[in-house]
Amino acid sequence: MQIGWFDHDVFLDHDTGPVHPERPDRLRAVRRALNEPHLSDSLDRIEPTPIDPAALESIHTADYIQHVRTACESGDHFLDSPDTVICPTSYQAALTAAGGATAACDAVMAGQWPRAFCSPRPPGHHAEADHAMGFCLFNNIALAAAHLIDRHHLARVAIVDFDVHHGNGTQHAFDHRADVLFISLHEHPAYLFPGTGHAQEIGRAAGQGFTLNLPMTPGAGDDNYESAFVQQVIPRLREYQPQFLLISAGFDAAVEDPIAHIQLTAPMFGKMTDQLRQIADDLCHGRIISFLEGGYDLGALQRGVTAHVASLAT
Repeated sequence: MQIGWFDHDVFLDHDTGPVHPERPDRLRAVRRALNEPHLSDSLDRIEPTPIDPAALESIHTADYIQHVRTACESGDHFLDSPDTVICPTSYQAALTAAGGATAACDAVMAGQWPRAFCSPRPPGHHAEADHAMGFCLFNNIALAAAHLIDRHHLARVAIVDFDVHHGNGTQHAFDHRADVLFISLHEHPAYLFPGTGHAQEIGRAAGQGFTLNLPMTPGAGDDNYESAFVQQVIPRLREYQPQFLLISAGFDAAVEDPIAHIQLTAPMFGKMTDQLRQIADDLCHGRIISFLEGGYDLGALQRGVTAHVASLAT
């Protein structure tokens, strides 16, 4: 099956330095995986254009958008916290990453492909409405969900986030709403950044019951994630009946990853994707867009992406 791949060389220009975990070599590892013949023949690579900054206001405040632009253009070395490193080209890279998110939505909704994979840098799921966090500037997956609802008039969008770190920015963007179901599997907040994502965080106001956090204890492995999928993730998705499925695909839950303590093998990323693909086939006309988030061991990242995208292209 042909699927879209949204990628751009400007993502390499987001220069965080050679020792930062979220470094350009991550995208090079992803490209090595996706340029293998058994995958590349299934991928249509698209270079997205930058999003109109005004469109970012579906998720971010106008003051924050200007803050990002000013900090990058002024040559600041980080944004809001020392771990979120920036350079003069980071604003353009972030606009292009966000542009890829909305362009992928338009293409899949138009039937160009049933599924797409986006490999943005900087990543997005930690970015809050008004501040940067955890290597993230603009929240790509949240912008995609808002675009599907606002532009394409969908009533129910589901987001599944299996990055080892909780997607705090994505949760907070929608935790007061019922038109987005947010499900996150992540290392327990007591042990890992950003400290959010406790099981009792289930949403608020009209969104109560539309957030499902599944914290995993350090050392959890394939069997634990399989049980969570079978017992909680898949039943909740079937209950919700989403019209579109979005995935925050982080590969830092891999056993080899240096900054977390979950023990997933590369095939497990494919197995999780298989189950999500079946949900999309049953409920969403096959429609999935996946967004690269974390993953900091380059070999594990390459293997995880290979398993994940191979499943998407099935």
